[in-house]
Amino acid sequence: MTSAVTTDTSARPGYGQLLRTPGALGFVLPGFAARLPFGMLTISILLLVQHTTGSYASAGIVSAVTGISMALFAPVMGSLTDRHGQSAVLVPGVLAHAAAVAGLVALALTDAPLWALAAAAVPTGASVPQVGPMVRARWAARLEGSPLLPTAAAFESVTDEFTFVVGPVLATALCTGVHPAAGLATEAVLTLAGGLVFAARRASQPRAHAHHEGGAVRRGSALAHPGLRVLIAAFLGIGAVFGGMQVSLAAFSNEIGNPGANGVLYGVFAAGNMVAGIACGAIAWKIGPRRRLLLGYAGLTAAASVLWTADSAILLGGLGLLVGLCIAPALITGYTMVEALVPANARTEAFTWLTGAVAFGQAVAVIAAGNLTDSHGSAYGFLVPMAGTVLAFATLVALRAKLAPKAPSRVVGASAARTGTADGRGVGHRTPVTVD
Repeated sequence: MTSAVTTDTSARPGYGQLLRTPGALGFVLPGFAARLPFGMLTISILLLVQHTTGSYASAGIVSAVTGISMALFAPVMGSLTDRHGQSAVLVPGVLAHAAAVAGLVALALTDAPLWALAAAAVPTGASVPQVGPMVRARWAARLEGSPLLPTAAAFESVTDEFTFVVGPVLATALCTGVHPAAGLATEAVLTLAGGLVFAARRASQPRAHAHHEGGAVRRGSALAHPGLRVLIAAFLGIGAVFGGMQVSLAAFSNEIGNPGANGVLYGVFAAGNMVAGIACGAIAWKIGPRRRLLLGYAGLTAAASVLWTADSAILLGGLGLLVGLCIAPALITGYTMVEALVPANARTEAFTWLTGAVAFGQAVAVIAAGNLTDSHGSAYGFLVPMAGTVLAFATLVALRAKLAPKAPSRVVGASAARTGTADGRGVGHRTPVTVD
């Protein structure tokens, strides 16, 4: 099991230094392979079900059920992971997911009714392996108390965004160029293979926390920590941006008579997110994460609140780029704060709550924006990102005191620092984690 590592705090935090962390590449590379299918799942279901039923409405329902199921069950998987270890949960999880996807494909290809497809979507979403949170938990364990933690959060955000750029493109090419079921079949195979390889990298896994030394269970839910509940509200707003943008950009492209512009506009939005994520990881921040979160979310709210005013593709592209640039700082900082707000024995669950919040916010936003665009046009669909971010930002401001850790002196290995170790095993001095 992993232990925290020595960090050279005199060097500027950067991606090169991050990836030189001992053992990092051993879980980063298979972790990327295992999470790439995540970006393929929803679009693969949408294309397959639309092909077999001829209905985008039916396809949207099955896709939404999958996303909501994943959001609701992800924290359960995260909690089990914290208790029993990553491999113990991931191996049966990827096997169950492959079986669930195979069942959904079989039902779709045999013209099963919508209720059967929706029912099959529940285990498909519930069994989605939470590899992203598991990778973040490994970084948190390796870098606890290190100034490289924000860099790791930025790196993971860029990785997530990359999967959501590449995954849909790969899935669409497979579904349209090979077979309507090829996207889902590939998603299942990649999930199974990547997940098993990632699970085999046991040396970097955080220690399971099911029992303490006396053998009695001693662990509460990550939701018991009020700071996490505030972050969940913030991430619901971020999900509303993703969902509202997806629907409204497609509707806007159709309204201007250029459906192909949708891919370009969404690509510009995603590119802004990736660029800002890369920049966030390369900056040596002088202000604490709580203030960064509030400032970043203020910018996101302001940018999302003017999307509805765009009356041309060029203007909408510019505003979409600005929204993308503002998402990354808020998203990255939120993930970074988990290390200071939630104890190690509940971090994987905490990360899955945040990932699930984005997915749930996105699913609700897709439904809301879809209804608004059908009734009133794309401008009304863009009100969904505005509403989601305004409500989330108001929550952040009102409850910002909850984002401070209960014990400000929570410097890992503080007592050990006096003896030159951090945990009694000869690991070097660490830098305190600040909040403001």
